[in-house]
Amino acid sequence: MTKKNGPNIGHNKKSYLNSPVEHIDITSFDSRKIIESMSKMSFTSRDTARASKIYNEMIEDKNCSIFLTLAGSTSAAGCMQLYSDLVKYNMVDAIVATGASIIDMDFFEAIGFKHYQGSQFQDDSELRKNYIDRIYDTYIDENELQACDKAICDIANTLQPKAYTSREFIYELGKFLKKHSKKKNSLIETAFDNNVPIFCPAFTDSSAGFGLVMHQEQNPKKHITIDSIREFRELTEIKLQSKQSGLLMVGGGVPKNFIQDTVVCAELLGKKVDMHKYAIQITVADARDGACSSSTLKEASSWGKVDVTKEQMVFAEATSVLPLIASDAYHRKNWQNREKRNFQNLFT
Repeated sequence: MTKKNGPNIGHNKKSYLNSPVEHIDITSFDSRKIIESMSKMSFTSRDTARASKIYNEMIEDKNCSIFLTLAGSTSAAGCMQLYSDLVKYNMVDAIVATGASIIDMDFFEAIGFKHYQGSQFQDDSELRKNYIDRIYDTYIDENELQACDKAICDIANTLQPKAYTSREFIYELGKFLKKHSKKKNSLIETAFDNNVPIFCPAFTDSSAGFGLVMHQEQNPKKHITIDSIREFRELTEIKLQSKQSGLLMVGGGVPKNFIQDTVVCAELLGKKVDMHKYAIQITVADARDGACSSSTLKEASSWGKVDVTKEQMVFAEATSVLPLIASDAYHRKNWQNREKRNFQNLFT
């Protein structure tokens, strides 16, 4: 496969990429009083406060394993450190995410690249001339993104040719970053250090997909591939090992469905498991068209996936409310008494 050639780069490229996104530090401010005040309000404020209360209950529940699901571009928008801190401070036991969240955003920055503040009103044809990709008001250097694709290919070329789950491949990325990362405390490296498995059920829909296509093109007879069926079994095994479970879901889509479906999968295997006891979803998706990034939480209860007692939908753009929920949980310090699950050790 030949690498695609980019267009002629204009002289304005550096002027577009001059203000890096800075990731929010939930340990640097205490949102408890804000959350407590919001609990006495209405609309999205009260929903956010109730979500925060449910998240703290998950952390306090000694029998509850906590799953974080990520969809959308909040990692590029400034929540990268937030997610790493949830892992670092033992407030998350397993992660289910889009490939873009883990590779195009987290791994991308771990190997030395950045996301940049931009404008949603910029002329996109001008950005294209400069080989700049836009996520709303955030810019990415396409040349750097292709370097990320190639890095995935290079790592795959060093691995034993066989079928890997996305969790196994991301674990190998964690090993790589321990030696070669240019930015420490990435989500992949922090999860590696804390035995927190990361699953990407639609892994090829990302830089990982481009990199692995390049790898297979270079190694047509002996190459790695991704076994998404086995990773569904692995995630279901984690659910089976959990007495209770709670979901903190940012966005929806495949990651949300994947973790919720573990309950149904376990049932089909003849195993008795409870529905997810706690569930929070932060989304801007609409429910009226039957989608809502795959159903409201109450609707999911009809499928036998989520209990309705401790669930909360928060209809908000996640970067505006998630830092408040996460900072509140960090400063309440219930995580200090949690037993680490070390679910990665189930498979290594």
